[in-house]
Amino acid sequence: MTLSTQFLTMLSMIGMGSLFGVMLDTYQRFLNRPNRKSWIVFLNDLLFWVIQALIIFYILFLVNNGELRFYIFVALLCGFAAYQSLFKGFYLRLLEMIINTVIAIYGFMKRTFQLLIYKPVVGLIQLVISIIILLGRGLYSLVKFVLKVVFFILKIIWVPIEKIIVIIWKLLPKGIKKYVEKLYNKTAGIFMEIKNYLVMLIKKWKKPKE
Repeated sequence: MTLSTQFLTMLSMIGMGSLFGVMLDTYQRFLNRPNRKSWIVFLNDLLFWVIQALIIFYILFLVNNGELRFYIFVALLCGFAAYQSLFKGFYLRLLEMIINTVIAIYGFMKRTFQLLIYKPVVGLIQLVISIIILLGRGLYSLVKFVLKVVFFILKIIWVPIEKIIVIIWKLLPKGIKKYVEKLYNKTAGIFMEIKNYLVMLIKKWKKPKE
């Protein structure tokens, strides 16, 4: 391995050490360990370390074809230490500022959505429902009133018609009266038979099969 490759490897591993510190602090910030179950923390930690190892090895592979040397670990440790001493405080403040900015933007977008889209749509739906209910009640009241008027008119008309029918019935000859009574009884008997037959069919249909 040439001297320039070794130098580039050192710089890369110092940078990866610092990047590892950034990733570790970011991971710790979002993990929220006290509120997580232990097995979830274990799986997240395992996944984090595996990903970090793969990233470091990939960078190492790009720089020197994946050759491991003792100074590589020293460079990683130096990069991590440099981040801890020089950049950690600044990065944590920057991270909190970014998180707060994202939360503020999300809250603003949420309020804007509720104000410009959600509430108008809900209000429009409520207005349409109210109009439909109002129209339904008005139509029901109108139909009810019309039916009352119709029944009242029919009642007024029916009273003289009923009296005329009674008078005509009294004036009819006995033979015609008997014929009408027989026809009425026969028709009533037919309707009664149909009713009894339907009742019997319904009972058979409802009867549970053994």
